[in-house]
Amino acid sequence: MANDKIFIGVAWPYANGSLHLGHIAGCYLPADIFARFNRMIGNQVLMVSGSDEHGTPITITAEKEKTTPQEIVDRYHREHTQNLQQLGISFDLFTRTTTENHSKIVKDVFLTLHKKGYIYGKEVESFYCEKCKRFLPDRYIEGTCPYCGNLNARGDQCDECGKLIDVKDLKNVRCKICGSTPILKKTTHLFFALSKFEDRLKKWISEKTFWRANVLRFTRNWLEGGLIDRAITRDINWGVEVPLEGFEDKRIYVWFDAVIGYLSASIEWSDKIGEQDKWKEWWKDREAKHYYFLAKDNIPFHTIIWPSILMGYDDELNLPYDIPANEYLRLEGKQFSKSRGLAIWVPDVLKKFDADAIRYYLSINMPENKDTSW
Repeated sequence: MANDKIFIGVAWPYANGSLHLGHIAGCYLPADIFARFNRMIGNQVLMVSGSDEHGTPITITAEKEKTTPQEIVDRYHREHTQNLQQLGISFDLFTRTTTENHSKIVKDVFLTLHKKGYIYGKEVESFYCEKCKRFLPDRYIEGTCPYCGNLNARGDQCDECGKLIDVKDLKNVRCKICGSTPILKKTTHLFFALSKFEDRLKKWISEKTFWRANVLRFTRNWLEGGLIDRAITRDINWGVEVPLEGFEDKRIYVWFDAVIGYLSASIEWSDKIGEQDKWKEWWKDREAKHYYFLAKDNIPFHTIIWPSILMGYDDELNLPYDIPANEYLRLEGKQFSKSRGLAIWVPDVLKKFDADAIRYYLSINMPENKDTSW
């Protein structure tokens, strides 16, 4: 029997709506199958994830429903947890990013990177809606993708081609809330010096010859284009507070805080079982292997941004071993989208079909190497 330590991190779903079958086929089911296999052969598995409860996906939903972000995340975290349990997804811990533990770990990572010179401030121009009287971070702005021409690309990423976007490169920009054309206005943000990790990342990636072709392609395209430093604060009032004086009105960018959730969840799991240092057996033992399950739109966050954060924060922490990202499960050829309401929702499917039937169908139709359709 094997006795290896296997860490499995699964992408965190936004707590702004129900899960859809694309989530399950994309990362939760393959992660669960992999975890069950490893437990079966005797490996020690730690599998964690949780609800991603910060950022503009949450605040926009709260504004639409005329309620608070807290009410939204509480509602959908309960639903996510129940649905994943009903589907038999065997997490050791499924937590959330609004815990005190997560906030503490994120701030420690942030301050450590800042102290080492990997985080710095810079004045930039950001889109501002004169009608709504506020800056428009991430999903508060939409426009035409400069890469693929998608008419509904968001201010931080295009759902269609998966590219991260500099919001100033968007064409035909409009405010998501009122539809008006925003202006550019100066503001100061904190940036993560991603460019300082380019050489280390290239060397690390060169050793990952066994990764899936789609993961290597996405990652190499990023590296070949040259890494640019990324803003990791936002003009928003919901999220992890920036632990620096002068930035009280901003919050840490949701994707910077979310990937740190893999570490904070592991520490939380240790605390819950009463063994505070247990997490180190997976994170500081060089023989332990880390696997991350996600869909292709999340590849750069896990192959570029998360490894860079780990490299800058603590060299003793294990980097990802493999990132078996899936392609998309589509609905009659169109991409599932929680924010746009285009999906087959997990709560509805669970009312009609047994969990084993759902798992079986998604297993044989899993988009491992190419997009598949429902």
